[in-house]
Amino acid sequence: MASMLLNSMRSCSVSPSWAVRIGARSLSTTAQLQAQVQTKSKKTLARPGVKNVVLVEGVRTPFLLSGTTYADLMPHDLARAALQGLLHRTGLSKDAVDYIIYGTVIQEVKTSNVAREAALGAGFSDKIPAHTVTMACISSNQAMTSAVGLIAAGQCDAVVAGGVEFMSDVPIRHSRKMRKTMLSLNKAKTLGQKLGLLGSIRLAHLSPELPAVAEFSTAETMGHSADRLAAAFGVSRLEQDEFALRSHSLAKKAQDDGLLQDVISFKVPGRDIVSKDNGIRPSSMQQMAKLKPAFVKPHGTVTAANSSFLTDGASAVLIMSEEKALAMGYKPKAYLRDFVYVSQDPKDQLLLGPTYGTPKALERAGLSMSDIDVFEFHEAFAGQIMANLKAMDSDWFAQTYMGRKSKVGTPSMEKFNLWGGSLSLGHPFGATGCRLVTTVAHRLQKEGGQYGLVAACAAGGQGHAMVIEAYPQ
Repeated sequence: MASMLLNSMRSCSVSPSWAVRIGARSLSTTAQLQAQVQTKSKKTLARPGVKNVVLVEGVRTPFLLSGTTYADLMPHDLARAALQGLLHRTGLSKDAVDYIIYGTVIQEVKTSNVAREAALGAGFSDKIPAHTVTMACISSNQAMTSAVGLIAAGQCDAVVAGGVEFMSDVPIRHSRKMRKTMLSLNKAKTLGQKLGLLGSIRLAHLSPELPAVAEFSTAETMGHSADRLAAAFGVSRLEQDEFALRSHSLAKKAQDDGLLQDVISFKVPGRDIVSKDNGIRPSSMQQMAKLKPAFVKPHGTVTAANSSFLTDGASAVLIMSEEKALAMGYKPKAYLRDFVYVSQDPKDQLLLGPTYGTPKALERAGLSMSDIDVFEFHEAFAGQIMANLKAMDSDWFAQTYMGRKSKVGTPSMEKFNLWGGSLSLGHPFGATGCRLVTTVAHRLQKEGGQYGLVAACAAGGQGHAMVIEAYPQ
């Protein structure tokens, strides 16, 4: 597939300096963009007989580089902080929701159902059920759409969904041989049996098993797969670095302008109050060019600078039926409309979820790419974003791999991730989806748009896309 893609993609390659030009333009044309979208008049996506589900509020802890201020906490501490922040922001009674769902990827064994532990810690009624889901980088997306399903089915009126990831202290296991020996020791009844088992331990038994961000089915790390994908689509190192610089520059401006309203302050026990993300670090093309490839050495193009970094953080959103929200006196931020999940080859198309999910979500909603005012795509790697944009702009790819007659089409970069993305804000695997949806809602309000689109890739070759409609102001 790689050679076929490379030959075909060269014909639709984007000028390497596109990101810098678009980045500069998007930083300076916010007012123009607002004026453009405010003049649009579009139909609502409400359907007769279908319950309207709304996003009432969304918050998140600051997303921090792993191993920094959150290092001594546990995952449920961050999830609890997000839930308490949501309660404080909304004034919601602790017994006013019907269900709580959280997403996470690398689970802490002591709190495997982190949704329940965090909910109890945050003070929610112990009568409220809670469960935890996992779907790699779209785990909190799954939490949110599960909430939508419960409300649409009439099972619930108000659900809290969220996600958490804590990479500062991931579970590290003994080797399998050592685990078997320890379990056998626990069952041994005589001193002789115990001494015999202890005597069987070898130095190799003590080698730990470290968790890896790798595909079980292919044994390939996601970074390695991203590098191959970038090469297959002819994405240069320059293009990737330029996009990463754009992400950090836009995130810094959004942070300085006070646009990241979903971020709550969090008093870390024994440490300072944290009130902003700490991974936003605009650099220069010259500095980024000095970094060596991180995965495919020595000729790869994916580096630490154009990849998302290991992040600790949590998010939470309040989702309700429109009727319930209004009855409780809330002014919703947005309608959560059509969504899809997609899945494809985890080896050669691991990170192409946005390409496959976007057209399906738009078709379900009866919209076209030009109807969308706000795009928020998850930025796992700059190369992944660029590869998706090139795939979406290719008739050949659409016809060969997607069974479509023509290309999906690419988002306007003047509407795309204008407040930064996962490359700069951070990517706590289980929490990013809620950030994306809340950001779309806030951008629609700020920019006067009506429709937004969230799209994300995930491990396993899976992906998600959702259409969001602004709530009338």
